[in-house]
Amino acid sequence: MTLPRRAVLAAAGSPVLAGGAGAQPAEGLGARARAQGIAFGTAVDGNRLADPRYAAQVAAEARLLVPEWEGKWSALQPAEGRFEFGPLTTLVEFASRHGQALRGHTLLWHRAMPDWLAARLAEGADRARAVLAAHLDAVLPRMAGAIRDWDVVNEAVANAGGPFTENTPAIGDLRDTPWLRALGPGYVDLAFRLARERDRTLRLTYNEYGVEGDTPFAEEKRRRVLRLLRRLVEARVPVDALGIQAHLMLDEPFRPEPFAAFLQEVRSLGLAILITELDVREAAVVPPDLAARDALVAARVQAVVGTALEVGCRTVLTWGLSDRDSWLAQEPAVMRRDGTIHRGLPLDAEGRRKPMWQALDRAFAARGRG
Repeated sequence: MTLPRRAVLAAAGSPVLAGGAGAQPAEGLGARARAQGIAFGTAVDGNRLADPRYAAQVAAEARLLVPEWEGKWSALQPAEGRFEFGPLTTLVEFASRHGQALRGHTLLWHRAMPDWLAARLAEGADRARAVLAAHLDAVLPRMAGAIRDWDVVNEAVANAGGPFTENTPAIGDLRDTPWLRALGPGYVDLAFRLARERDRTLRLTYNEYGVEGDTPFAEEKRRRVLRLLRRLVEARVPVDALGIQAHLMLDEPFRPEPFAAFLQEVRSLGLAILITELDVREAAVVPPDLAARDALVAARVQAVVGTALEVGCRTVLTWGLSDRDSWLAQEPAVMRRDGTIHRGLPLDAEGRRKPMWQALDRAFAARGRG
C-alpha cells in the first residue's frame, strides 16, 4: 500500500504532539470512545503496573482492561487443584481504583497449558471433562463480581496454510490440540455450556485471529469460523460474541468489502462483535521516515476498525498501548529483522500519542456521527 507523500505527512501529524495542528485532546481514547457509545481498552501486564509510567498510560487511555497472562490456565492453576488468583486480583483492584471494566482471557486454549494439564487430557474424555469443570467451578464464581465477559475458547479453528507459524493439522475445521484429542469436536460446545451453567449472565465469547485480510488464507479462515459459529448457534450452544483479535499485518492486503460481509454474517447469527487484541505488524520493508511508517499503520487501523464499527462492533481493545511494551518488540517470531521496532500501537516507545491514536479517535467519532 502506498500513499502520496502529502497524505502521508498529513496523517502522521507531529511526532511529539500526536494531535497534529493544535493541542491534542486532554481525554484518553477510552473517554473519547465512551462518549460515542464504544468501549476502548487494552491488554495489561500486571507485573508492569508497578512502573508509574506504564500504570499512568493504562489509567489515562483505557476504560476496559484484559489480562495478557493472568487469566490463562498456567497462571490461574499452575498445579492441579492449586489456584493462584493473586496476579489476576491485582488487575481487578487496579481496574476498580480507576473506574475501569475487566474482561477475561481465556478459559480454554491449546497454549499456556501447565504440564499437569496436558497429562490429564491424555488420560481421556472423562478426566478432561472433570478438570475443565473443576477449573470453571473455581474461576468463574471467584471472578463473578469483576469479570462479566470471558473469552471462553481461544483459537480453535485451524489455519489452511499461509503466513502464520501455527499451521497445525486440522480435524474438520478445528485445529488438532490436546483438547480436541481428549474430547472430540464437541469440546468447544462443552466449554460454552459449562460456562453458562456456572453463570447465566456472563457474555461468552469465541476469540479468533486471521480473519481480516484480503487473501486466500483469510478467506478460508473466515469460512471456517462461520461454519463453527453457525453450528454452535444451530445447536443452541450459549455463545454470545465473536472476538476478532486483529493482529494486523501490513504485508497482507485489506479490502473493507469481504471483511464487512463476514462481520454482517456473524451479526446475522445474533452474535456481538469485539475487536480484542489490535496491533499492527509493519511490512518487511518500511519507509525510511517515521511519519510515513506511522501513516501506513494509521490508515490500516482506521480502515479495519472503521469497518467493524460500521457493522456494529462496540468494543475495541489493543494488545498493549506503547510500542515499548508490545509483544511485537519482544517475541522473536514477530520482531523486525532490521533492528527497528514495530510502530503498531497507539503510543510510541516514549508514551507519546501517534497517528494510530488519532486514527482510532477518528474512527470512534465517525461512528458517533453515523
